[in-house]
Amino acid sequence: MASVTYDHVYKRFGDVVAVNDLNIHIEDKEFLVLVGPSGCGKTTALRLLAGLEDITEGRILIGDQVVNDVAPKDRDIAMVFQSYALYPHMTVFDNMAFGLKLRKTPKQEIKRRVENAAQILGIENLLDRKPRQLSGGQRQRVAVGRAIVREPKVFLFDEPLSNLDAKLRVETRANISKLHQQLQTTFIYVTHDQVEAMTMATRIAVINKGILQQIDTPQALYDHPDNLFVAGFIGSPAMNFFPATLRKDGNALYVDGGTFAVQVPENRVSTYAPYVGKSIIFGIRPEDIHNPEFAPPGIIAQPLEAVVDVTELMGNEIFVYLKNGDHNFVARVDPRSRYQMGDRVQVVLNMANMHIFDRDTEKAIR
Repeated sequence: MASVTYDHVYKRFGDVVAVNDLNIHIEDKEFLVLVGPSGCGKTTALRLLAGLEDITEGRILIGDQVVNDVAPKDRDIAMVFQSYALYPHMTVFDNMAFGLKLRKTPKQEIKRRVENAAQILGIENLLDRKPRQLSGGQRQRVAVGRAIVREPKVFLFDEPLSNLDAKLRVETRANISKLHQQLQTTFIYVTHDQVEAMTMATRIAVINKGILQQIDTPQALYDHPDNLFVAGFIGSPAMNFFPATLRKDGNALYVDGGTFAVQVPENRVSTYAPYVGKSIIFGIRPEDIHNPEFAPPGIIAQPLEAVVDVTELMGNEIFVYLKNGDHNFVARVDPRSRYQMGDRVQVVLNMANMHIFDRDTEKAIR
């Protein structure tokens, strides 16, 4: 078990900067998720830690040891890839034991570790099967088991659920979270799926274009995004954004979107007052837009007129795609709502959870 530190780490491929001055300290036993869109540098950051790519500049430490020049096999890490990479001619037992055999681990110790890992993963009855006799989810558990038997200081996961169907992804991510609790080891997990990140992580590091945008707990990222990118990436469906200006009317402050105006809560007026008359981006999450009939009590409600474009019934909620002038946005409303395409409706925004971003810097104004 060990902490991991990225200390001013860069990785360049020619003129392309894949990882740009990455600084992260991951505590011992933490579950950190690196999340971002495809090509953002998150997998490269993981491969640098694993020793599969050379660092251009900076240091990576596992515990107190700088591992820049340490061979991958000597870093005491285990990696689970997107591809299961199982040997088709070997049994599950032999696949899980293969790395230990190469290290000349005693047979009894191999047997103990493999059986222990199989029990943790619930695959004890599969040890004599070949990979072709397994489902996708079972193969994924074998790949994880192969990492567990190494008993490493750090586990690395590179989008391990992307080859699974939707139901199995939900089940497997719960199993990985349980596994982290059982093993009490440092987990570093890469994904482009923010739902995976939100449900599993102790902390999330959001990366875009090789640059760390924000690192914090899932709830803190959701409630207090530092910038427009993080606000739009964390949350599903994504936060709605409206180009607007801040307008003062007496003591009241309004977000003026041209075809709508909503009043800013009194406790936010002093924060936003310096931006009066300036162009800003107004953000509101779909879950903070309600059908007035079913709006929760105690919210700071501001009305907004809109036309229903599309509805998606999800069972426990409805996603309603709405238009106000040139503004398109989505609301998550109560399933008792009876919205139909083309209806002109009034929704209410919970302004207690509003967000304002500087249009030029895209940074949150707080």
